[in-house]
Formats: sequence, structure tokens, C-alpha cells
Amino acid sequence: MNDAFENPPPVPDPSKAAQPPNPWLLAIRPKTLPASVVPVAVGSAVAFGEGKLALLPAGLALIGALLIQIASNLANDVFDFEKGADTAARLGPTRVTQAGLITPIAMKRALVGVIVAAMVVGLMLGAIGGWPVLWIGFFGLISAVAYTGGPYPLGYHGWGDFFVFLFFGLIAVAGTTYVQTLALSPIALIAGVPVGLLCTNILVVNNVRDVDTDRAAGKRTLVARFGRPFGVAEYAVNLGLSAVACLALVTLLRSPWPALPICSLPLGFRLWTSVRRLAGPALNPVLAETARYEMIFGGLLAAGIALAAVGR
Repeated sequence: MNDAFENPPPVPDPSKAAQPPNPWLLAIRPKTLPASVVPVAVGSAVAFGEGKLALLPAGLALIGALLIQIASNLANDVFDFEKGADTAARLGPTRVTQAGLITPIAMKRALVGVIVAAMVVGLMLGAIGGWPVLWIGFFGLISAVAYTGGPYPLGYHGWGDFFVFLFFGLIAVAGTTYVQTLALSPIALIAGVPVGLLCTNILVVNNVRDVDTDRAAGKRTLVARFGRPFGVAEYAVNLGLSAVACLALVTLLRSPWPALPICSLPLGFRLWTSVRRLAGPALNPVLAETARYEMIFGGLLAAGIALAAVGR
């Protein structure tokens, strides 16, 4: 008898078939969350170096940063759809509002929920760090929503790069250190420079990929204003300045350890080569790899700052 009848192939189990990703997980965009984790790690390393590492404020800072990042992602998903920037011609990963997976009203309700949760965490941090921390949280939330929402969306007027650098770099790192040390640290401000620059590079890849659709939608990012070569050059300059900031920390901390992230630059410039050569959907993996690179660089930076303190 034929083996096929003696040993019939197993019947596929429908319950084990590949399931589509959860639309809320798509909306949160987990691959972008290193932009929130890295500054908290670096800011906590600075606090450790100053002998004032405090785990509770550091943990609250991490939760708050993640909530602000998620709020920004949800706002971007719904407001870009409503403003016509996300259409069926989109080149990037699925945006759930545009794809009809989540309704605009449901997305806005979720956005409000995340903002409320971030405000609760902000009040807890404010009880520790006072009014400066409350103001940081307030402007962070406003910027997260105003990036694509409101009467003057920052991302549509070319301010996106600046605010990403400011809030996910300088303010996030220095703020994390502040809630633990209750003092403004010059070291934290300098350490925030490479963090902000490399986070900005995530946005640069996004804007290089979407330059044509952004122009059609009236979204005047820096790349849409000045052209793709500007974005490619910006990516490289941000990498170079990140290394310079590390060397500045070497001088200030009188230790070679803060130069540790410079070892990762070959990977960074390999990604820059991809930004220069590729276009459209081919840049989607480069965007994810740029976020991972920020985590690698930031992890090495945090380790270098901590090792510099141990070596003193």
C-alpha cells in the first residue's frame, strides 16, 4: 500500500496558523522604544558616577519616558492619517489607523489613557524632584502630541529633529540624573548629546524614506525641505558628533572608558552607507537597525561612564 495512505500527512491545526500582529502592538512600535530606554540608562550611569544612584526614581523615569514615547507613537499614527501623510502609498511599516485596524476615535482614547498614566508617573517624580521635573514632564508630553497634532505640528514644520535631540537626548538624560541627584549635572548634559543625536538618526532614516510622500502631504521635514542628500549628510554628521561628545567626556572624567562607544562607529557608518544607497521600503530594516545601534552605543556609553567612576 502506498506510504501516503499508511502515513498520511498531519492535518494543519488552524489554531497554530500564523496570527497577524496585534494592531495595538503595531501602534506602540516596540522597535522605537530604545529611544526611551537609552537616555535613562545613560542618565542613571551619570548618577552612579556621582555616587547617588537611586533605583526608584530611575525606574519611574524609565516608565515615564516609555509612556511619553508611546504617546508620541499613538499621536503620530492617528494625526498623520488625519492630515493625509499616511495613505495607501505609504512606504514604511503598517500604520494601524490608516490601515483601518483601529479607528481614529479608539486611537485617541488610548492616547488620552497613556497621557493620563504618564501624568501620574510625572506627579510621582515631581514629589521627588520638585517643579523642574514637573515642567520637564509637561513639556515632554506636549511635544509628544504636538509633533504631529495640534494647530502647529512640529514635524510638519521641520522642528522634529531639534525636538527629538532636545527631549530624547539632553533633557531625558539630564532629567534622569536630576531625579536621582537633585542637581543639574554638566556631565549628564554632555552625555545627552550623543544620545539625542543617535535618536535623531532614527527620525532621519524615516524622513529619507518618506521624502516624496511627505512633500505630497505638505509635511515639511528637514529632508523634505532640503532634499535627500541633506538627510544622508545629517546622519553622518550625527555619528561624528556623537564620537566627539564621547571624547569630551574622556577629558572631563579623566578616564578613557567613556570612549568605549567609539568602538561601535564602524557599525554606525555601515548603516550610513545603507541610508546613502537605499530608498523606499528597503530602508525599513535600516530604521530598525539604527534604533538598535542607538541601544548599542548608549549601552557602551553607560558602561563607560560607570567604569570611569569605578576606576577613580
